[in-house]
Amino acid sequence: MAHAYPLDLSFKVLSIHTRLSVADANGRLILYVRPKAFRLRESINVFADEQQSKLMFHMEADRIMDFSAAYQMTDASGAPVGSVKRQGMRSLWRAHYQIETAGQSGFLLHEENPWVKVIDGLVGEIPVLGLFSGYLLHPSYVVEDAAARPIMRIVKQPAFFQGKFRVEKLAGLEPRQEDAILLGLLMMILLERSRG
Repeated sequence: MAHAYPLDLSFKVLSIHTRLSVADANGRLILYVRPKAFRLRESINVFADEQQSKLMFHMEADRIMDFSAAYQMTDASGAPVGSVKRQGMRSLWRAHYQIETAGQSGFLLHEENPWVKVIDGLVGEIPVLGLFSGYLLHPSYVVEDAAARPIMRIVKQPAFFQGKFRVEKLAGLEPRQEDAILLGLLMMILLERSRG
């Protein structure tokens, strides 16, 4: 589906529950995720509304609690959209994910500067100063096609007590590719947030 860019992605942590939402440039909610806590095998439903009445997509890990699990993505009817997979050891220093679209070539999602995330994590642990870390440093990630051309970029935005990201579209995409990349970005944010 076509969206009005840039998109604003935000997540809030309420007790043990994370709520993640994506709004388009007009402020219209387009995706909403509330993952269930304490699952051995990740299974995430993506909805079009906060009431979780209209299922849009489903993402499920191919194995139980594994650093390199692949997440299969399907639409509401169960048709494949693609998959996203963290590139194991390569992601220890700099986040790397492979996003595949159903029946088409894939995309590489990676951190642009890993030092920014390291410093953001360190500053976040300092008493008092840590409260302002969300305003000081802004990690960014880029999605590239097979020819290493930038397709999308996601940049952390200044925010208190929640995570905010801005998603920019840098090149034309087919609707299925756009869906797979957006789902890959959602999964990356959830996984990187849990990683610290």
